[in-house]
Amino acid sequence: MTGYEIQPWALRWHGLSVPDLRRTESTFALSNGHIGMRGTLDEGEPRGLPGTYLNGFYEEHSLPYGEGGYGYPEAGQTVVNVTDGKVVRLLVEDEPLDMRYGHALDHERILDFRSGTLRRHTEWESPTGRRITVRSERLVSFTQRAVAAIHYVVEPHDDLQLVVQSDLLANEPVEHRGGDPRVAAALDAPLVADFAWAEGARAVLAHHTRRSGLRMAAAMDHELDVSDGVRTGIHAEGDLARFTAAVDVPAGGALRLTKYLGYGWSAQRSVPALRAQVDAALAGARQTGWEGLLREQRAFLDDFWEVADIEVDGDEEIQQALRFALFHILQAGARGETRAIAGKGLTGPGYDGHAFWDTEMFVLPVLTYTVPDAARDALRWRHSTLPKARERAVVLGQHGAAFPWRSINGAECSAYWPAGTAAFHVSGDVAHAVAQYTAATGDVEFDRECGTELLVETARLWMSLGHHDQHDGFRVDGVTGPDEYSAIVDNNVYTNLIAQKNLREAALAAERHPEKAGDLGVKPEEVRAWRLAADKMLVPFDELLGVHQQAEGFTAHAEWDFARTAEDEYPLLLSKPYFDLYRKQVVKQADLVLAMHVRGDVFTPEQKAANFAYYEARTVRDSSLSAGTQSVLAAEVGALELAWDYLAEAAFTDLHDLHHNVHNGLHMASLAGAWIAVVAGFGGMRDHSGLTFAPRLPPSLARMAFRMSYRGTRLCVTVGREEATYRIVSGGALRTEHHGKPIVVEPGTPLTLPIPEPPTPPEVRQPHGREPVRREPRP
Repeated sequence: MTGYEIQPWALRWHGLSVPDLRRTESTFALSNGHIGMRGTLDEGEPRGLPGTYLNGFYEEHSLPYGEGGYGYPEAGQTVVNVTDGKVVRLLVEDEPLDMRYGHALDHERILDFRSGTLRRHTEWESPTGRRITVRSERLVSFTQRAVAAIHYVVEPHDDLQLVVQSDLLANEPVEHRGGDPRVAAALDAPLVADFAWAEGARAVLAHHTRRSGLRMAAAMDHELDVSDGVRTGIHAEGDLARFTAAVDVPAGGALRLTKYLGYGWSAQRSVPALRAQVDAALAGARQTGWEGLLREQRAFLDDFWEVADIEVDGDEEIQQALRFALFHILQAGARGETRAIAGKGLTGPGYDGHAFWDTEMFVLPVLTYTVPDAARDALRWRHSTLPKARERAVVLGQHGAAFPWRSINGAECSAYWPAGTAAFHVSGDVAHAVAQYTAATGDVEFDRECGTELLVETARLWMSLGHHDQHDGFRVDGVTGPDEYSAIVDNNVYTNLIAQKNLREAALAAERHPEKAGDLGVKPEEVRAWRLAADKMLVPFDELLGVHQQAEGFTAHAEWDFARTAEDEYPLLLSKPYFDLYRKQVVKQADLVLAMHVRGDVFTPEQKAANFAYYEARTVRDSSLSAGTQSVLAAEVGALELAWDYLAEAAFTDLHDLHHNVHNGLHMASLAGAWIAVVAGFGGMRDHSGLTFAPRLPPSLARMAFRMSYRGTRLCVTVGREEATYRIVSGGALRTEHHGKPIVVEPGTPLTLPIPEPPTPPEVRQPHGREPVRREPRP
């Protein structure tokens, strides 16, 4: 039997399926936000797509343009597969352990969400009949940022000679399936050897990239436990360091190897400094020991699950998927520490390792309310890239800060100009995340040191981009909103509303921190101008149809012929010309619907219902970002079964490989969208001006509970069919709302309140053939 088994706290795959390795290497990936390791087998082969990544470590390459233009970015950035330290090969009486040969009598791998480790158990018989049991456990430490470790145990069934080879391997060959030869060329042996050293059981390799000039070092050390004599050796040269141990192990005995890994990189520090860094990381790991690292990992995760766990009664597969999502979101951001959170995290090379606006609008809400320190660090990364954002604004003829559509180091590296040039909403998204984090945490230091400057510079961008028209409205023309099937539009509602909040938050920040505002040159008249523009922000509405226009004129466009669009023509961007998509009413992903979530304070319930029904019939969900948001609004307008179907789609995007590309890494925004669908959708959590809740269960569930943190208080909300209970897990009292009624939840005194009937949902339909899969109730 092969495939994922349903367990509440783990992802388990029993058996070996070589064709599935590429996707299981993504789902079984381990990371702490600084180091990422794909879930390849210990022995390195068979493999799908090997990968070890350091957050922010990239190579540059030229960007492809059939015809260039002013302001086009010149250099792209691509994440590098760095020195692989996961490899532990085994030879059994000179026969290499290779799962493609001999007989795998039993084989399973388990990603444990509570221990934070990847375990492997294999019983293997060699082609000549020699049998062994191999158990391994791998971790990337949440507590020691530069450290990873592997515990590897071999138990022979007969008296056998075993040889174990533990490697550091740089420039391992990787198949590049992208269509750009420039990227393939840049990543063909991207690491240039600088230093190799080995002694005893320790080795260090140092390299640099050819074009970006970044330096990195990887180091390994070993502890070996055997019942009899052992012969060891170690050597290092260029791209390879290898520790070898040969031992005769009797039946009933065991070879136990613990491998400690240290990683570091820098754009400025020297090779000796990097070596010192990884040597120190190994010293710390050795001092802690394998069992100590396990204890630290478990304690870190115990604390995380106390504040972040979600429980659902009525669907065990969804339960597993939600914890899988939370675990990987934590891995993506826990120790990023002023580095970006990429669209794939550190689970694969998809999107070239770039960070997008997905981070601020999908991933950071999860972290803000569960691991706020990680959200703060991600926003500090944005703050560190402000000089590049200011430079980009100048190139585009604007003031303030224009944050990139996609990047690793903060410079725009998108060759698709309608996004890389015109998706200005990214700057508003950064401002939204800043305001959300500040409100949820009360972090005055961040607000003063980083948040105010981010809000001020992004507000200045909107004043530069927009203008007051003759009707006294404030317009933002010629932009691309979240929906990538519409581009270069006037007054995209999402963009304008995110800009409106940006302007108001900048004004408030300038008043909270007048000294900081003075340092930034903010004058009272500038603050007044921000507020006036926000008050006059144009929000297009079609009076005849009674719905908001996604952008000015959108509802006048011709309808897309969904009935004549075949299933295999989706995603449309791969089968239809963009010019045709741009001039029709077809929506790639939630756009106006996303606006109704994050700026729901400016829409009436009636408008939300009408808008949702209108755009539901035109949204094809060719993006993994969409389902979670559609779930939130479906729940709000009373379409609870549809909301459940969309939650399942977001939760299973990677586990079911719905977009057929999980081999390149997980979809962090979709994983986050599953959390958002639970907490903001069925939990009804909103944070427009203070924390509020309006929980309701979908018909498929008997009970749901979710946890979160707000201003240092940890809260658990349990939702039943007819009532909801609010309980303080730790911290002080919490003032909030339940379905519009102000409440105070006191420590030690759970508060249970009735749930009102949901609103009558509007009649909705999806484009032909694009209905979500119906999620039937299941045990």
